Amino acid sequence: QVQLVESGGGLVQAGGSLRLSCAASGRTFSTYTMGWFRQAPGKEREFVATISWSGSRTYYADSVKGRFTISRDNSKNRAYLQMNSLKPEDTAVYYCAADRGDARYYEDEFDYWGQGTQVTVSL
Repeated sequence: QVQLVESGGGLVQAGGSLRLSCAASGRTFSTYTMGWFRQAPGKEREFVATISWSGSRTYYADSVKGRFTISRDNSKNRAYLQMNSLKPEDTAVYYCAADRGDARYYEDEFDYWGQGTQVTVSL
């Protein structure tokens, strides 16, 4: 069992940056694939980025490629999402997710979810 808690969301102007953090409980964090998803008002939840257990493989949605960076620190049981050049369309609740396997893009591949953190990007 893994419990995930996101933090770092907030209000930022367009062009600004935020760094989201996902704190995970448990001693097996280093064996989990970690992902970030987001859900904007009135829309379905969508894939943002994924990182493999070792950090050697990362995957990004086209909409965030080149602006967002996913990373992890297995010694701290944390995953991160660095978001730069933010746009109003990045406004959403951002969710951290964990998978015991080799998940990449689809939310039904992930076993555990956090409660989410709100990111609002203003003009």
